[in-house]
Amino acid sequence: MIKLTGWFGPYMNIFLRIIYLLLIYAILRIGFYWINITQFPGVSAAELMKMMAGGIRFDIVALFYLNILYILLYALPLPFKYNLGFQKFCKILFVGTNALGIGANLIDFAYFPFTLKRTTGTVFSQFSNEDNLFSLFFDFLLDYWYLLIVFVLIVWGLWRSYDWIRLVKAKSLGWQFYASQTLGLLLVAFLFIGGVRGGWAHSTRPITLSNAGDYVKSPEEMNIVLNTPFSILKTLRAFKLKEVNYFSEADLNVQYPVIHQPKDSAEFKKLNVVFLILESFAKEHIGAFNKELQAGTYKGYTPFLDSLITESYSFTRSYANGRKSIDALPSVITGIPSIGEPFVLSIYSGNKTTSIAKLLGDKGYETAFFHGAPNGSMGFSAYMQLAGIKHYFGKNEYNNDADFDGMWGIWDEPFMQYMANEMDHLKEPFFSSFFSLSSHHPFKVPEKYAGKFPKGKLPLHEPLGYADYALKQFFETAKTKPWYKNTLFVICADHASMSYFEEYHTLPNSFAIPIIFYYPGGELKGSSDKLVQQIDIMPTVLNYLEYDKPYFAFGFDAFSADRNNFVVSNMGGSYNFFLGDYFMTYDSREVTSLFNLKTDKLLKTNLKGKEHQIEGPMLERLKGFIQQYNDRMIHNKLTAE
Repeated sequence: MIKLTGWFGPYMNIFLRIIYLLLIYAILRIGFYWINITQFPGVSAAELMKMMAGGIRFDIVALFYLNILYILLYALPLPFKYNLGFQKFCKILFVGTNALGIGANLIDFAYFPFTLKRTTGTVFSQFSNEDNLFSLFFDFLLDYWYLLIVFVLIVWGLWRSYDWIRLVKAKSLGWQFYASQTLGLLLVAFLFIGGVRGGWAHSTRPITLSNAGDYVKSPEEMNIVLNTPFSILKTLRAFKLKEVNYFSEADLNVQYPVIHQPKDSAEFKKLNVVFLILESFAKEHIGAFNKELQAGTYKGYTPFLDSLITESYSFTRSYANGRKSIDALPSVITGIPSIGEPFVLSIYSGNKTTSIAKLLGDKGYETAFFHGAPNGSMGFSAYMQLAGIKHYFGKNEYNNDADFDGMWGIWDEPFMQYMANEMDHLKEPFFSSFFSLSSHHPFKVPEKYAGKFPKGKLPLHEPLGYADYALKQFFETAKTKPWYKNTLFVICADHASMSYFEEYHTLPNSFAIPIIFYYPGGELKGSSDKLVQQIDIMPTVLNYLEYDKPYFAFGFDAFSADRNNFVVSNMGGSYNFFLGDYFMTYDSREVTSLFNLKTDKLLKTNLKGKEHQIEGPMLERLKGFIQQYNDRMIHNKLTAE
């Protein structure tokens, strides 16, 4: 028996019990893997150990949430927590709440082979209309009686072992007790917040299902890293797609095919591919796309990008599929837009997906991703694992805090130089992607560049000038590299941002971004007014390379002569839909607006109900997207297999 005395006794009690529970969860994780080992072929011992270590983060979150009342009761500076009656109540509370977590984990030992996912919060709505829940549960216990035995043994052991740790009342409960206990409470609160968020850094998003991708090589292996209480708790209020059946499957695949077929007798071109995703580079801020603003005098804040556009192929009507950075990577690299909530935060993030990195990797490409923030920021490193990108270069790899901006990561200019030089070590052909960060709040530039870039009308404009300069320096270095002329560069923004001009204070233009294709070794030059979106980038590049196998993507080929494509996004559950010259909004029940963007750029005249020959076909196309998207998300059909 361990007797805990002194002011720190209650906190040591919490610590030791969480450690004990972490051990139980580790054993349960091994059991889950062993029972379902046929679902995880090719997992080496080293890979399993990495998953076990990574799983601790998710176990801590689950255990902190499950034991939040227990932790609070022992952390509060109250003298009655030493009373025998109180400690008996806490024993019942501790064993009872953790029995729920243990039981949830054990259920997935048996349930996982049917769903190929850890149970999520949708399980409650899934069975909410069942009248025979008791008989279903009874049948489950009969079929998996051995799991019931394991559950009883673990809970019995938890009950018996609880008294191995005993809290002993301090001799004095004077002011020193209350002072020390108050400090202890603050410490527990600090550790609790960091534990449930997955870290304390301001750039760390609260840990979610997709973060398990940091520790695996394929999405299905995320289920080893996760635990069931975590999966349920993180998805209790999750956005859930609903199945719709507007069209037959045959008609749907004719109207909106998402399996892209190779061209006949295509010969794959092994060009290097580099994606440059620029933070907040909205179309408004780029002079080359806004020559009519300010009576033709507007210059914008990106002189280098303006000059590069003249040597590239670009689009005058190009849009993001989301409004946040976390929406951009799945759209650009995987061809999957975020609908309702960011794909990587959704309950569908564990679906088997493809990506341009995986497809090119299968062709022998080396793959890398560069982002100057601390590794793990924004969940990017986890997503890159799932996207099949082999090498991740972040602030950790850069390893020089002299170039740290003090907030987000390494300044763009030195980090892009680092990237240009690191790409020398990638075996050709390679796929590389970069995500900038300097053109982000708090909107500052390195001290040595103070006064160099125009302040502009918005706080964002000066750092945009710096980021454009960093891009220029990158290309100056890249031109000296042997891989440069054999590289297709794709430049786009992650999302639009704050706007100044009236023309950009509209809903359609709140998604307007540049999408630019630059091939210094070829003749890819020109401009088009065809509608283009982020999810079109993957199929456009693969078709340009004449990729010779079928693949899955929601987007279209931007270089195709076919102009019957559309652009789609979603905000707060309402769809934004572009087709031809028209823009429509739809709230999943009815069309809420329709505008002609060619004749009504400021959206002054709502044509809803007045242009039936336009509104009807647009709604049909949108419903085709909704059915295809929902069906493939719900049923885990995001690959060409």
